[in-house]
Amino acid sequence: MAQLRQDYDEFVTLDAEVLVIGPDGPRAFQRTWEKEAFPFPGLADPQHKVADAYNQEVNLLKLGRMPALIVVDKNGQIRFEHYGESMSDIPLNRQVLELLDELNREPMTVAAYGEARQ
Repeated sequence: MAQLRQDYDEFVTLDAEVLVIGPDGPRAFQRTWEKEAFPFPGLADPQHKVADAYNQEVNLLKLGRMPALIVVDKNGQIRFEHYGESMSDIPLNRQVLELLDELNREPMTVAAYGEARQ
């Protein structure tokens, strides 16, 4: 998560939000957020409901929940998925930032409810 903190301003500049979902309960998760002063939101998911919805692997032999990075566009479509095979298997911020830049250059589309969206 420190990697995401380093480039958080660049994510925001590209009209993106970082959301970290973790396996801890709400109190432990809040303590971590306060201690680390992460600038992005986090979501406690101790029952693994969100992790299960996005097929994130839990492997107790590899220290728990494997990293996953998913980019969802403004229309709610998944545009990129990466499921790590180890705790260090995480895409570089630069790769994700380049993808976001590409998505921002795509032509505007009309959402189902009639508002113009990127």
